Amino acid sequence: MTADDIEKAGAALACRALELPEIAGAATVAAYVSVGSEPGTHALREALRARGVRVLLPVLLEDDDLDWGEDEGRERLAPARRGLLEPEGPRLGPEAVIRADVVLLPGLAVDRRGMRLGRGGGSYDRVLARLAAAGADPALVVLLYDGELLEEVPEEGHDRPVHAAVTPSGLHRFTPRPR
Repeated sequence: MTADDIEKAGAALACRALELPEIAGAATVAAYVSVGSEPGTHALREALRARGVRVLLPVLLEDDDLDWGEDEGRERLAPARRGLLEPEGPRLGPEAVIRADVVLLPGLAVDRRGMRLGRGGGSYDRVLARLAAAGADPALVVLLYDGELLEEVPEEGHDRPVHAAVTPSGLHRFTPRPR
């Protein structure tokens, strides 16, 4: 995909994501800064901030866990490990995600059951475990391209299903299976 294609898909994703009631009504959203060919998050983050939503962004720690900082716009992002961009402001601690109404998760694919295939680093698996341990129940949403909704993805015992996926062409809800 060209940079223009990614930007157009990101704009479409933002429009679709804002149709999801959980996102439209959120006070705090834990998001991420897309990099490379990932579905773009910039337009959605900007739209959320324009609505007065507090947007948290991850900060990758040395052990690959995630701390969080507040999104203060593109000009307040700094280059970090693994080609990531992170907020320059104060760190809020790994537990800050517990107060989010919605957690946007990156992913390579999601299947019909809502199982997410990540990049294999385990950072978001730790976030999901932290949420579960705290009894927090935010909406878990993955942003994808249309072709990344699959029949089935590999799954491990620690994996947790997401509630929804947003693609440029629509919203996709899943019924999490009992654990």
